[in-house]
Amino acid sequence: MPRAFTLEQLLFSQGFGTRKRCRILVLNGAVTIAGAEVDDPEAAAPNTPGTVFTVEGETWHYHPVAYLMLNKPAGYECSQKPKSHPPVYDLLPVPLRERNKGSVQAVGRLDQDTTGLLLLSDDGKFIHRMTSPKHEVGKVYEVTTAEPVTSAQVARLLAGVVLGDDPDPVAASACMATSEYSLSLTLTSGKYHQVKRMLAAAGNHVKALHRSRIGQLSLPADLREGEWRWLSADDLKKLDQAA
Repeated sequence: MPRAFTLEQLLFSQGFGTRKRCRILVLNGAVTIAGAEVDDPEAAAPNTPGTVFTVEGETWHYHPVAYLMLNKPAGYECSQKPKSHPPVYDLLPVPLRERNKGSVQAVGRLDQDTTGLLLLSDDGKFIHRMTSPKHEVGKVYEVTTAEPVTSAQVARLLAGVVLGDDPDPVAASACMATSEYSLSLTLTSGKYHQVKRMLAAAGNHVKALHRSRIGQLSLPADLREGEWRWLSADDLKKLDQAA
């Protein structure tokens, strides 16, 4: 059995502020466990995954570690210190942004104008596993191009193109034209503006870029732009299969 937290500790672990603020929330009657109001900060609160509690009327589930997916819209930077656009973390509720002193971070980065599937977590080993080239986790990008896609361009992307900062060619692990002005591209490594630079090296240019899949995990059709959700056990299994 997992050891019990006090209610104050449970709230603190989930990002609801300092211990003092968490204590005040409980004392003010703003917290319920299993539907019952609890006003004792020292009351036992089991830290079992899925434990349901409410804070100021909003329902939450206890998660010892944060594993999230987000459908990233354009116009957001995957940085804690953005330069010219708001951070993607603004799309998360405050407790997720503040839990573990702000340690929830994007698993890899998408450019501000790139949309689609973005993972976030506060599990360093998970982040490393998903982003390290040696694990070869495929990321699938749907590319809208400025010029018609040719078979020669697809062949070059599969064979490998040289980017300016590295003499070694970088190749897509899969690539196919999906229409006259679009293609699907799979990468297992991540470099700065990599898709855009690869398309330019192959003789075309990116007009729009969307990440649709990481490993075996696809962006759910019902997750709208700007929305997030917890990764399910099945989602995590699909990612484990890829790594």
